[in-house]
Amino acid sequence: MRKAFKYRLYPTKPQVKDLERTLELCRELYNAALQERRDAYKKAGKSVGLYQQKRYLPQIREELPQYKRVHSQVLQDVIHRVDKAFQGFFRRVKAGQKAGYPRFKGKGRYDSFTFPQAYETGVKLQDGGRRVLLKVFP
Repeated sequence: MRKAFKYRLYPTKPQVKDLERTLELCRELYNAALQERRDAYKKAGKSVGLYQQKRYLPQIREELPQYKRVHSQVLQDVIHRVDKAFQGFFRRVKAGQKAGYPRFKGKGRYDSFTFPQAYETGVKLQDGGRRVLLKVFP
């Protein structure tokens, strides 16, 4: 069984900037991954898979220093979201439903990110679960 918890955060002003920067970088990565899949199919007729895209994350972090400040698991989850969007698309095509090709995310349309192993990677509960200590950047 999987458990998910949502917390309403009341970040400080510097934390708000860090969170907004992280969301913007995640949105850019999502759009780039979607574009890579579209281009690969249009130009070469080949599909790009989840693990192919995940293999490029260390290289992206090396070449673009702003991505070094985002936790690696957060970036991996962005690629999972792209893959999940395509899985849903192909499932709907196969079922003969209205497919709805995955869309690019505009400003304000990418509003969350996920720490798959939250307690170990970036979120700590304090004061009996009433206070959340958020470490956005490692």
